[in-house]
Amino acid sequence: MAEFTIAVADPEDGTTYQVEVSDQDANRFIGREIGETVDGGAVGLSGYTLELTGGSDDAGRPMRDDIRGPNLEAVLLEGGTGYNPTKDGERKRVTVRGREVSNATRQINARISERGDGEVAELLE
Repeated sequence: MAEFTIAVADPEDGTTYQVEVSDQDANRFIGREIGETVDGGAVGLSGYTLELTGGSDDAGRPMRDDIRGPNLEAVLLEGGTGYNPTKDGERKRVTVRGREVSNATRQINARISERGDGEVAELLE
């Protein structure tokens, strides 16, 4: 079964909450892509909507929204998610994961896009 750590960011106050999900709640995220929305009930935020913003796999490789599917890709990067160059014009081949959530994903980053009833801190803690 799938198990994820969901990092839920609240853009109103800038806090991030870590929530562990597994089994049926984790299955709601399988097959979703970066940029899609998910019902917040999967992490205990009933009435809220979450937008997926990124994540990483079991080896710490980041997900990139410009790579299709859930597979690993070795891409030549000039910067952005997965690589921070130290000099102008520097490029590097980096292995990254695609934008689709799969069983290999371990952490999913999400932010609250639509608010529901109740305070986020009370619902998640």
